[in-house]
Amino acid sequence: MSILASTACPISCTKIESTMDHAADAHRTDLMTITRFVLNEQTKHPESRGDFSILLSHIVLGCKFVCTAVNKAGLAKLLGLAGETNVQGEDQKKLDVLSNEVFIKALVSSGRTCILVSEEDEEATFVEPANRGKYCVVFDPLDGSSNIDCGVSIGTIFGIYMIKDGHEPTLDDVLQPGMNMLAAGYCMYGSSCTLVLSTGSGVNGFTLDPSLGEFILTHADIKIPKKGKIYSVNEGNAKNWDGPTSKYVQNCKYPADGSSPKSLRYIGSMVADVHRTLLYGGIFLYPGDKKSPNGKLRVLYEVFPMSFLMEQAGGQAFTGKQRALDLVPEKIHERSPIFLGSYDDVEEIKNLYAAEEQN
Repeated sequence: MSILASTACPISCTKIESTMDHAADAHRTDLMTITRFVLNEQTKHPESRGDFSILLSHIVLGCKFVCTAVNKAGLAKLLGLAGETNVQGEDQKKLDVLSNEVFIKALVSSGRTCILVSEEDEEATFVEPANRGKYCVVFDPLDGSSNIDCGVSIGTIFGIYMIKDGHEPTLDDVLQPGMNMLAAGYCMYGSSCTLVLSTGSGVNGFTLDPSLGEFILTHADIKIPKKGKIYSVNEGNAKNWDGPTSKYVQNCKYPADGSSPKSLRYIGSMVADVHRTLLYGGIFLYPGDKKSPNGKLRVLYEVFPMSFLMEQAGGQAFTGKQRALDLVPEKIHERSPIFLGSYDDVEEIKNLYAAEEQN
């Protein structure tokens, strides 16, 4: 009898657990997916025809595809992502080249874009008139891809502009200040796949649920702390920094007011460093120096989208001379120094640059 009881229990328990799982799954349909979120935002604009929502859905699809490819990257030799030739003599594509093609095809096929600027392409891509829409998308398809072999988080960064009606698209339509962007975001491929997006009214974060294949709202209305305890910079370049940057980092390590020093956290992948800064506060710095007076980060698809997100979350972004989003680029791959993060922390470095200018 006891043997029968002991064997019957697991079966009945399994049935109960199965019933409970189905009950739990039934309630999951009220989750705020990114599709539902974007459509809700669309209803706030009665004049909208849904073009922007369609464009965002194609960007999300590209992110899902790249996320899958990144997760398989460790098996690159088996899966044809190693940049070598396979047995059929076909070229195997490196992950950053593959990611670029994924986004180009996703954006063109949306029928809502007219100009695409990618970090991977020397020239801008002008969409054929038959597939043309009114949006310009600037993007870095796989930022930090050099880190992929060691498992560091990498990501896609994007920004969206809209052209003025009634004229043929030109490069001037993308060579606009960042404050003219309609939306910006990034998708980080790490321990989880996280998409952070702003359409100009706050910042929201979505995490990909692999079982559903959907991005779920997990970080609603992100606000960066007014002051942080972390600074993020490549101190290997310290000997080439200018005065204000050197002084700021010195103050982080040895505060003159006797307060606790800031912690240094630097991953070397912009998406990962900015994501941590956005959630925990602090400052991310990539200054110009004697070797690279204009810094190394590109204005259109790195500096502008991240600055847009920071300002929408209540932070600041500064180039060393002006507000980052006021910068007017002259070339599509132009570079700029950048200091972005918590409002008070960026204010401190702005004051140091102002003081040097006065002297």
